[in-house]
Amino acid sequence: MHANQQLIQQLYACFSRKDYRGMAACYHPDATFADGVFDTRGKGIAAMWHMLCESAKDLSIQCNHTEANATRGTAEWEAFYTFSRTGRKVHNRLRAQFAFQDGQIIQHRDAFRFWRWASMALGPTGTFLGWTPLVRNGVRKTAAENLKKFVAKHPQYQ
Repeated sequence: MHANQQLIQQLYACFSRKDYRGMAACYHPDATFADGVFDTRGKGIAAMWHMLCESAKDLSIQCNHTEANATRGTAEWEAFYTFSRTGRKVHNRLRAQFAFQDGQIIQHRDAFRFWRWASMALGPTGTFLGWTPLVRNGVRKTAAENLKKFVAKHPQYQ
């Protein structure tokens, strides 16, 4: 097994334990992260994982498949949790793409069906409007504001 495949597995093992410090150690200082909700870099990635681990009371992570070589990698993973804003159960299926540099993750992109997520997380609003830019942009804006507030309370991420 390639060391970068082990790194991906380490990332998700840490996530399943809510070990945000261990997750942060997997990323290069200049790393970037993006998915349907967040778009951040550097210390912002560590802050995001810290915030998500802290707020997810019933989080369960399953990493189903990983592949990696010296420069690129992928993972298929699932997250099970209660969305804190609505109290609704979510089962999100994601596909991750990674790039590596100096033995760490330099780029991480998660892809998932936003409408499916919105339907579970937001209920009827997500079901009927989750495909619209209005809902997607609203979720992104709220997530960015929450992360900004979190960073303001945690100076190690500034």
